[in-house]
This record gives sequence, structure tokens and C-alpha cells, in this order.
Amino acid sequence: MSPSKSEPKPRPAPIPDAETEPYWQAVNEGRLIVQRCTVCGNSQLYPRWRCLRCRGEVEWVDASGGGTVYSFTVIRQNFSRSFRHLIPYVVALVDLDEGPRLMTNLVGVDPDAVEIGMRVRVKFERVSEEASVPLFEPA
Repeated sequence: MSPSKSEPKPRPAPIPDAETEPYWQAVNEGRLIVQRCTVCGNSQLYPRWRCLRCRGEVEWVDASGGGTVYSFTVIRQNFSRSFRHLIPYVVALVDLDEGPRLMTNLVGVDPDAVEIGMRVRVKFERVSEEASVPLFEPA
């Protein structure tokens, strides 16, 4: 069922592959997870089959959901129909408390009020019956 013109359109749904399937499944369950190396303890995201630091094996672990804005930009123009209705919106790089940096959208905040160093927390938005996406809002 497609949204009516008065309902907000959902963001595009992710398309999981073999490496990202556990991540997207956790997001659908309302959990943010990262990979942690079983050898050196390095945390990483986005998913890889081995640790980027030492090439050791990795496991999935729950993340706290907290982070800090590393950098951001405010999108005030977008010709993509998938995002046009969201303008203006914030695209941010968030340093998760566990270490990895994640590109995401900030929501629930005036774009002009966003600051580098701002504390944020994860929030999940359902974009289809099968999928959710992690967004961040002020902590």
C-alpha cells in the first residue's frame, strides 16, 4: 500500500546482502550492532568478513546506541524523489561510543541547531513491513 499525498513517504528501504544481513535484521528488531574483532578487540561498521586492523575473525555485538556528531551537512536541495519530501534534512557522520563512525540522518532537531560534538542516540524508523533504518536524534 503506497502512502497518500498527505502521509509522509518512507525513506528508501535497505537491500541487505550476505555481509549486511545480520546488521539489518538487528535494526529491524530495534537493536544497533557493530562488529568486534575476536583477536584485537577492534570495533567496526560497516560489515566486513574480517577485522580491518588485524584481519582477525569478527563477531556481532550490541552497541549502546549513543554517539557524537563528528561532522554534518544540511541538505536543502535534492532532486531525488526518495528524499525531496524530507528537505531540509541533516546528513551526519556519528562516532558511535564503541568507536565506529556511521553515516546517518539526524532527526528531531532543527538543522540549524546541529553542532559538531553534539551527543546523539539511535532511533529506528520503520520504512516498510520488512525494514527499518537507524537514525539519530539529540540525546
